[in-house]
Amino acid sequence: MKKNKTALIEEIGDMHRSSSVETPLRDDAFIKSDEEKIKNIQAHFKQIMEELGLDLTDDSLSGTPYRVAKMYVKELFYGLNPINKPKLSTFQNKYGYKKMLIEQNITIDSACEHHFLPITGHAHVAYIPNERVIGLSKINRLVNYYAHRPQVQERLCKQILEDLQITLNTRSVIVMITAKHLCVSSRGIKDISSSTITIEYGGDFEKPATRNEFLNALNKENGE
Repeated sequence: MKKNKTALIEEIGDMHRSSSVETPLRDDAFIKSDEEKIKNIQAHFKQIMEELGLDLTDDSLSGTPYRVAKMYVKELFYGLNPINKPKLSTFQNKYGYKKMLIEQNITIDSACEHHFLPITGHAHVAYIPNERVIGLSKINRLVNYYAHRPQVQERLCKQILEDLQITLNTRSVIVMITAKHLCVSSRGIKDISSSTITIEYGGDFEKPATRNEFLNALNKENGE
């Protein structure tokens, strides 16, 4: 029996699947300025609040449409616009460092693209350098950039991985994300204790011994 459109939407939303490593964007995504987008979102969100029966003449609610619009464009989803991508300066590996470098417990503050509810957790990133190395804070900035868009955790993992592989000219990168999804804890199954782990890797991390070295380092640091 053919499913209706609403049933398909519910099914896809619960599957949390993504069709591409690239975030789905229209060709005209950045024609409008941020100010234009804020103005339009403000008007639309005002309608949403009114449909919910809220009284926007109340002092506490009157500014909410603008605050939400500004938050979407300037804060939560600034990572959609490539002009906001951090510059990832790399440096010659003068020390000849060839071992694993790990940047762990990088804050993830994102939102699921199916319900626009928060995804919060941490990313752990490691790479084995060749000729180039990267400033540690640049890894954090890159994670932050990709996290600040409507996301699917699997895609977020792959976006960080592939960008670092290109930037550092090495396949030997691993990205692990552990996160909680409010679309799981505050709706649907309402499971407040579960979390989701995703891992993407390449190069030397394809070897179980190298991958286990990374995982053991994380466990040791966390006292496990």
